[in-house]
Amino acid sequence: MALTGRAALLALLGTLVVLFASRPGPAMAGVVLLIAALITVDLLLAGSVRALRFTRSGDRLVRLGESAAVELIVENPGSRRTRGVLRDAWPPSAGAAPRRLPLDVPPGERRRLVTTLTPTRRGDREAVTVTVRALGPMGIAARQGSHRVPWSVRVLPPFLSRKHLPAKLSKLRELEGQHPSMVRGQGTEFDSLREYVVGDDVRSIDWRATARRNDVVVRTWRPERDRRVLIVLDTGRTSAGRVGTAPIPLAGETPRTAGARGGAAAAGGWPRLDWSMDAALLLAALASRAGDRVDFLAYDRAVRAWLPGAGRTELLSSLVNSMAPIEAELIEADSAGMVAAVMTRARRRCLVVVLTDLNSASLEEGLLPVLPQLSSRHLVLLAAVSDPQVAAMAAGRGTSELVYNAAAAEHQNSDRRRITARLLRHGVEVVDAPPERIAPALADAYLALKAAGRL
Repeated sequence: MALTGRAALLALLGTLVVLFASRPGPAMAGVVLLIAALITVDLLLAGSVRALRFTRSGDRLVRLGESAAVELIVENPGSRRTRGVLRDAWPPSAGAAPRRLPLDVPPGERRRLVTTLTPTRRGDREAVTVTVRALGPMGIAARQGSHRVPWSVRVLPPFLSRKHLPAKLSKLRELEGQHPSMVRGQGTEFDSLREYVVGDDVRSIDWRATARRNDVVVRTWRPERDRRVLIVLDTGRTSAGRVGTAPIPLAGETPRTAGARGGAAAAGGWPRLDWSMDAALLLAALASRAGDRVDFLAYDRAVRAWLPGAGRTELLSSLVNSMAPIEAELIEADSAGMVAAVMTRARRRCLVVVLTDLNSASLEEGLLPVLPQLSSRHLVLLAAVSDPQVAAMAAGRGTSELVYNAAAAEHQNSDRRRITARLLRHGVEVVDAPPERIAPALADAYLALKAAGRL
C-alpha cells in the first residue's frame, strides 16, 4: 500500500477542521475515521497488481555507447482497470530511461511499455524488478507490488579502434601483393616466378625454371598465410587500473558532454583491461584478414575465457561476446599457470600476444622466470598500455611538489625501460604505448613481424 499527496492534503484539511472545531476531540476522531474510510475504499477499488502478467522482448546485445530498447508487455486479466505508475528497475550502469512509466490497462487488455538502456559499463546487465503502483479512483491511496520479470542485455566492447582497420588493411595488401620478398625466410611461402632483373639477389634464381626457358627466372616469396595467432589477455589486478581521460561518448553525445556526464569515471578513463580488449579486437580483425587463425585466452589464476579459432566471418562477433562479461580480478595473476595454459593449447609454433602491464615487480616475480619456457617454442609479443598521466607528471616543473612528482614518474619510466630491455634479451617483442595508440601500435608490430617473415 502507498499513500499519495492527496492523502497528505486531506490530513492537512482535517487538521484545520480540528483547529476550528468547538470540540477538538470528537472532531479529530471523525476526521481520522473519514480519511481511513476514504483510503480503504480507494484501495478496494484500485486495480490488482498481483494479477498482472508481464512478458519481455527486445534487444539482447548492445555495444557500449549505444542504446538498446527493451519492451515490457503488461496484461491485465482482472475485472478492474489498473491505472498508476510502473517502474522497471535496472542496475544504475544500465542507464535505463525513463525511470517511471505511466500505466493504464483496462480489464482484459494489454499495454506495451518501452525502456531505453544506454549502458555505461561493459558486461551483462540483468533486470531487477518491475514495481507497479495502482491508484484508486480518488487517487488517495494505491496498491503496490513488485514482480520478477527476467531479462538480460549483454553490453559488448565498443571496438573504437575499428577506425584504424582500413589503413592497416591497406598496409597488409601492400605487404602481400605489391612488394613480394626476394629472399625466403621463416614465415614466407612461394608466390610466383618472374624474369631476372639487374639487382635481384642471385640466391632467388630458380635454376630448374631457368633451364626450361631462355631467360633467367627468379622466385618471389610472400608472407605465409594460415599461421596461428594466440591472443592472451591478462585479467589480473594490474588490468584494473584506469588510464586515459576520454570516456565513451553515448549515442548522440560529444566527448565534451560525455565528460560532463561521466564525472569521476570519466576522469579515471577506461580500465587497462578495456584498452587491451580494444587492441586485441583490432589485431584479431587484421590477422583474420591476413588469413591467419586467431585464438583468444583470458587468464589470471584460472581460464576466464577460451575461444579457439573461429571462422573469419564470425570471429569478431564471437570475440566481443567472449570479452563482454570479463572483469578484472583483484588478485595477482599466476604467470606459471598462464604459460602452462598457453603451452597446452598451442603445441605448434605460433605468435603469442600477451596483453598485460609493464609492471616491473609483477613481471620480475611472475612472468620473467617462466618466460624462457614460452619463448623457446613460440614467438612472443608483449603489449602494454602506458599511463599518459605519468608522462605528464614527468614533464612537470616549477614547484617542489611538481618536481617530486616528476622524479617519481621518471623512476617509473626507468623501471619500464629496464624491464623492456630484459624482455628484449629474452627474445620477446615489446609494444608499450598510451591508451589511444596501443591498438594501432600493436597492429603495426604484427605487420612488421609478418613483413620480416618471422611468423
